[in-house]
Formats: sequence, structure tokens, C-alpha cells
Amino acid sequence: MLYPRVDRSSLITVRMARYSVPARLIGRKVRVSLRASELVVFDGHAEVARHERVVARGGESINLDHYLEVLRRKPGALPGSTALARAREAGVFTKAHDAFWQQARKVDGDSAGTRALIDVLLLHRTMRTVDVIAGIRAALTVGAVSADVVAVEARLHAAGPESDRHRVEQPRRDVQRVVSLTQRRLMDPAAVIAGLPADRRPLPSVAHYDELLNRRSEPEPPVTDEREGIAGS
Repeated sequence: MLYPRVDRSSLITVRMARYSVPARLIGRKVRVSLRASELVVFDGHAEVARHERVVARGGESINLDHYLEVLRRKPGALPGSTALARAREAGVFTKAHDAFWQQARKVDGDSAGTRALIDVLLLHRTMRTVDVIAGIRAALTVGAVSADVVAVEARLHAAGPESDRHRVEQPRRDVQRVVSLTQRRLMDPAAVIAGLPADRRPLPSVAHYDELLNRRSEPEPPVTDEREGIAGS
């Protein structure tokens, strides 16, 4: 058992190698169980990180998930981060994640699009990777770049075809899924405008408001005080 302190980069040093832990533990001491092939980190009695043991002197094992809360507040730090580079090398950050990120930044801008990606990455904490990846692909198919849509599609994938076994059999229809018009307009405004029907409504008129203005311009009759009339009589 070892008791290293977490540095400002959310890393601990054990036997000349560095390992990441959740960023909320920065500045605190943690308990480390160093084993033959792995390293397990505890905060009190709770396990907070698990890494394969690094044998190279000065080597690092960094988990992107440990930095997500910080990166959500500072999304501009994600593209050049070491954690993202390590996730790409390990195959944890896949082409599906990259496709979602690219589309999200195109629709919502760099900061908001990166936050949407981080919300998707947070889904991996409670869902299987295969389900989240399937959710990403389904969301991109309909042009949605929302973590909520990815979560719904991931749950549907996790439920599988057995989720429909108690439903009443109904004739199959080709149903178009609902897509945000705002997102479609931002992604390809020319195609959206070309696909909209012609607007045949008459031009709006403000004639009724002009009548109200004319009425207000007419002088109002003077108001007499009933008490003055009584006093004069």
C-alpha cells in the first residue's frame, strides 16, 4: 500500500511512473494498491481508478474519463490535451466519437459542440461502449447532435429486439424521424430552404394599428369635478 498525493495535473507518481485519477482529487492523498500487473487507487474505501501497471521509467497511464468534468468547463482544452491523445492511441476515442464531434462543432460551434461530445463521453460511465457507439451512429443518421438523443438510441440498442416482444403487431410503415429544423438549417441552409414549400400567405398589414393611433390622437373631452358643481350650486 502506498499513499501518494495527487498533483495539479490530476496525476499520482508511483515507482517512477505516473497515473491519472479523477480531477476532483487534486491536492489530496489517495491509497494505492500496487499489484503485479495493475494498480488500483482508492479514495477512502471507494475505488476511483484502475490502471495496468506501467513498467517503463517515466511512463504514464492517462484516462480521458478522469478529466471530463474539467474539460466541460474548459472545452477549448480538449483538442490539444494529452488525455485525448492517449484515448485515441488506446482506441477508446473512436471514429464515431470524432464524427459526432465534427458534426456538433459544425452545428453548434466549437465550445457548445465540444460540450455535447463530453456529455456523450460521460454516458460511458453508465452504459456499455457498444451501446453508446450505436447511439452515436443512430443520432448522426437523423442529423441530431444531442447527448440526450444518443442516450435514448443507446438504451434502445441495449434493449435489443426483445423489447418489442410484448407489443401488439402492427403493419410496418415508413416513418420519417423528427429532426431539429434549426440543426438542419445550420448544417445545410441551401438544401433546407430549397426543400421548404412556397409561402403563399399575404403580406402582413398594420392598418388596424394605424386606426388605433388615429383614435388616440383625437382630443379627449375635459373631465369636470362633480364636487365643483356641487359647491357652485
